[in-house]
Amino acid sequence: MAERKRRLVSDELTESALQLLALKGYDGVTIDEIVAAAGVSRRTFFRYFASKEDVVVQFLADMGSDMRTELADRPADERPSEALLHAVRIPLRACAADSERALRVVRLILRTPALHARFLERQAHWRDDLTAQLGQRLGLAPATALYPGLAAGMALTAFDAVLRRWCDSGGADDPAALLDQAFAVIGPALDGGAGR
Repeated sequence: MAERKRRLVSDELTESALQLLALKGYDGVTIDEIVAAAGVSRRTFFRYFASKEDVVVQFLADMGSDMRTELADRPADERPSEALLHAVRIPLRACAADSERALRVVRLILRTPALHARFLERQAHWRDDLTAQLGQRLGLAPATALYPGLAAGMALTAFDAVLRRWCDSGGADDPAALLDQAFAVIGPALDGGAGR
């Protein structure tokens, strides 16, 4: 029950922030305006978020652990490209589940330097998670083998390229099809270098 309440407050703060930011732009919105729109106190805001950037990037927060879990759950004999493709599809499914909101968030992140920097920080954590899981999957130590980190980085670069194309198309392009195209490009390198 407490977790459900926490999620509701977090979602309300995020939605209030997104509505204000869409109207006034990132620099035109203060934390005081966000808390007033959500009907909570500043103290409540800071219990959930460390900054204005975090309230926006929260939409993407759990995707890294979801990708790592998906990669861990893939069949052991599956090619690395296929396993990583399935893992990276997870955040795109989350975006597709609420495409209008996701498109607003992605546009805001890509067009606002402070938000983009915070998003890249999150992606660095995602890369670390995928690197560790891929190393475990292949029996390679990420501290000594280049492959796990490079492969995770390539997969997330493909994800980033798909997000940008999807955003640029105004949501018209199919992100799943774009991801398949991206992995058709990087797949041979992912599979050819596995285990080296």
